[in-house]
Amino acid sequence: MDARFTELLTPFLKFLGEQEITPDTSLRELGLDSMQAIELLFAIEDAFGVTLPDDDMNDDTFATAGSLWTVVRAALDARYAADEAQVTAA
Repeated sequence: MDARFTELLTPFLKFLGEQEITPDTSLRELGLDSMQAIELLFAIEDAFGVTLPDDDMNDDTFATAGSLWTVVRAALDARYAADEAQVTAA
């Protein structure tokens, strides 16, 4: 997982304490509720310059830090592929 991603998650996890965020970290158990999930979604999209697909915005995606990172990483990969395609076409 990207360090920016874990730093972004930290303020949304009120029960994190001194724990390290790992891919298995349960976001719900550490305090992420549905309203905060929406705020987190906007923060991720702003920070990484991506739009996360509506189909991926579900309980499974927000279950763990790793499951959320998988969706973010896929959006980043898609953005990079689109950027490369534009450069190649130019």
